[in-house]
Amino acid sequence: MIEARHLRVLRAVASTGSFSAAGRELGCTQPAVSQQMKALEASVGTPLLVRTGREMRLTQAGEALVRHAAGIIAGLTAAEEEVAAIAGLRAGRVRLVSFPSGSSTLVPTALAALRAAHPGTRVSLEEAEPPKSVELLREGDCDVALAFRYEGAAGAEEWDDLVVRPLLTDRLVALVPEDHRLARTEAAGAVAIGELARESWIAGCPRCRGQLVEVCEGAGFTPRIDFATDDYPAVVGLVGAGLGVAVLPQLAVESVRPRGARTVALEPAVRREIVALTLPDLAQVPAVSATLDELARAGARQPAAR
Repeated sequence: MIEARHLRVLRAVASTGSFSAAGRELGCTQPAVSQQMKALEASVGTPLLVRTGREMRLTQAGEALVRHAAGIIAGLTAAEEEVAAIAGLRAGRVRLVSFPSGSSTLVPTALAALRAAHPGTRVSLEEAEPPKSVELLREGDCDVALAFRYEGAAGAEEWDDLVVRPLLTDRLVALVPEDHRLARTEAAGAVAIGELARESWIAGCPRCRGQLVEVCEGAGFTPRIDFATDDYPAVVGLVGAGLGVAVLPQLAVESVRPRGARTVALEPAVRREIVALTLPDLAQVPAVSATLDELARAGARQPAAR
């Protein structure tokens, strides 16, 4: 294997004409130059220099290697500088995947802070709900995945192989039309979800929909779901038009303006844990680590976290 340090010595010998002069140029001794040239010739399996008196002359193989050495050394220098820039957060790339309500609340705050602190770091964003976002992370298609799981839900071990950065705990709230009989209880306190048993329901994303059915069945009823949509503004619009009620994470409500609708706290409380996930090796990459830090700060500033 050809080593870069040996190529630098070969170039110095070629330009100065002797081991002694090359040693002076490189700041090392003549025996050290001789030893490295022997190692290089052993690596390539052919003589590179012909010794004529006190001078050195390149063989045809030596001339070819010197001709390529400039480009090789330049490429290595460029690579070293690029790696140093990434390590020093002067450059870098992070591929982020987030679920929609995280994209509209946590992500903008975090990425604005990251850009201000490290303008050379580029972040791309793609949207996906868990578990798809977690699959993308494990398959190498992203570097950081925002995900959530509900308290007490099965499968808590599904992230055991990942680095888990907690961001906030998000409580579910009921969303009712502003003229609904329960809308006036907003300031008074929480209502039992069983009080909504006879309502028409608007369901959200598949994972939230499953959680809604589970919570309702725990309260003794099965919700009659008349509308289902992954689009939170659509859920709010349907509720605001008086077409039913919904249960949404507080973070999702904060990502839209609930015109014509009111939020009501629920009992028993249902919460979801929002986290940022990455792979153990990626957690050591400076740009990824900085992104996780900013996401955690953004999560701490969210009203849903209080």
